[in-house]
Amino acid sequence: MATGIVLASNASATGDWFAWPGGRGEFRVEGSFPGTVKLECKGPNGTAQDVGTDTTLVASGGGIFELGAGEIRCNIDTATGVYAMALRIPSAAF
Repeated sequence: MATGIVLASNASATGDWFAWPGGRGEFRVEGSFPGTVKLECKGPNGTAQDVGTDTTLVASGGGIFELGAGEIRCNIDTATGVYAMALRIPSAAF
């Protein structure tokens, strides 16, 4: 079962940092566009870094990412009424 972290709820501004346990995930976003909503991680010196093109969205949708443990947040630029979450995809146990 996937574990979800709510990053934004009816938001129009960049959110707080949340702990990410590490691993593969899906970034899901719904909102009113135009605008850009992207997933960011906290870099070694504490600044925000883009996770990648698959998690930089200009419309409602989602993208897959893989990160080590650390902090993540949802960066919202112009879009409004944004709902965003990061779902951890469990690795298959055989």
